[in-house]
Amino acid sequence: MRFDSHVVDLLRVATGLVNTQTCSCAGGRPAERLVGPALRQELGTVLVREGRKPRVEERDARVLGRFARDARRIFEAAADEDFERAAAATNELLAWSRPAPRLDQHGTVWDLHFHGPTDRLGDGWAAGCAAALALAIGSERAGRLGVCSAPECDRVHVDLSKNGSRSFCSVTCQNRVKNTRHRLSRTPGR
Repeated sequence: MRFDSHVVDLLRVATGLVNTQTCSCAGGRPAERLVGPALRQELGTVLVREGRKPRVEERDARVLGRFARDARRIFEAAADEDFERAAAATNELLAWSRPAPRLDQHGTVWDLHFHGPTDRLGDGWAAGCAAALALAIGSERAGRLGVCSAPECDRVHVDLSKNGSRSFCSVTCQNRVKNTRHRLSRTPGR
């Protein structure tokens, strides 16, 4: 199964929401825990679409925080290749976020989108991202969800590469690991 661009976009947003709100370390450094207006500002950055940054209210931040905590469990289970646990966590997320499928017209094309139980920003994004995670877990690409394998980094990622071999959240973490291995290989007595 290939994901359409809408699902890929939702998976990227889900990843951004999880990484913004649940990481304890990123790229070898302690992750900054944002709260209040700074968190809402950063969430708006994650949710930018077509150059427009939405205003994230406190209620939206709470909903997106709950989404991020629940979605992290899905990424962690998939990284452990425990797809039964990933499916159970996905079903729990779907139960409260309640994505409703709807065909929306964009020009002359109709696209399947997932809407939340209300028109609130947080509800809509939580529902859409939950549906995208369900589509990923319910496909042969379930193993494409993961947690960075670099030391001191717990950022999540979606592997969209052709061969499905990505194990790092970023090129930065990949290079950190490669550089460490290279230095260790050049150390006398090794």
